[in-house]
Amino acid sequence: MEREHNLIPEDKLWKRFLYRIIYRSDTKLGKLFDIILLSLILVSTAIIMMESVPKLDIRFHLTFLILEWIISLFFTAEYLMRITVVKNKKNYIFSFLGIIDFLALAPFYLSFFFPVTKYFLIFRMLRMLRIFRIFNLLDFMNDGYLILRALKNSSRKIYIFLLFLIIFSVIVGSLMFMVEGNRKGFETIPQSIYWAVVTVTTVGYGDVSPITPLGKLFAVVLMLAGYSIIAVPTGIVTAEMRNKRQNLEKICDRCGNEDIDDDARYCKQCGKKLA
Repeated sequence: MEREHNLIPEDKLWKRFLYRIIYRSDTKLGKLFDIILLSLILVSTAIIMMESVPKLDIRFHLTFLILEWIISLFFTAEYLMRITVVKNKKNYIFSFLGIIDFLALAPFYLSFFFPVTKYFLIFRMLRMLRIFRIFNLLDFMNDGYLILRALKNSSRKIYIFLLFLIIFSVIVGSLMFMVEGNRKGFETIPQSIYWAVVTVTTVGYGDVSPITPLGKLFAVVLMLAGYSIIAVPTGIVTAEMRNKRQNLEKICDRCGNEDIDDDARYCKQCGKKLA
């Protein structure tokens, strides 16, 4: 994921001035611009929520419509300015935040042809991620990167676990189909698998439940097993996060390399002896 401060401003003075306001928060104008941006995102989200309430929509429909147009035009101008003031335009357009900015606009224009898509404007809330940069909370953002890296590194183990869970749910659902004998909620194997997934994940909607004594005993065992099953992916990700945190604390003083093994005595990039 490319960060915004890696973008290069255009050479023209007015573009550099706008770049400093739009992409940076180290000036009064830049911070004011970002705070206004976040405020409009919150207002836009509130409008979308209130529009879904029939009584409010009937009473304030015109007001909501005008505010939506004003906010959406502001976001459109801001998006175009972000592209205009940087040299490496593709880097912004296809960056994580650039894609989010585009997704924040697209539903508004799609709603001209497909009215229901306007509710996808709720994606604008993703732009609230900028709050970490605006208020100098990059340490929190780094913790977010740590979680993402841990999830990525443990993805293979999680995929294997999910495959096991799918196989387990299919087997359990099939057994319950035979135990309950075509009773309500267990008329077919897919319905029984649905019950097994809801039970083993400890969601427990209660819309389907076994009636026979053997079925209830089977459900108790499955519910108890569900707690241990949920603990597996949590333990995998937690262990990976702990390892990553320990590795991040080791940094080479000479080259700044952060990819250092736990038992390493020398930096794998420059060969400097580690403290």
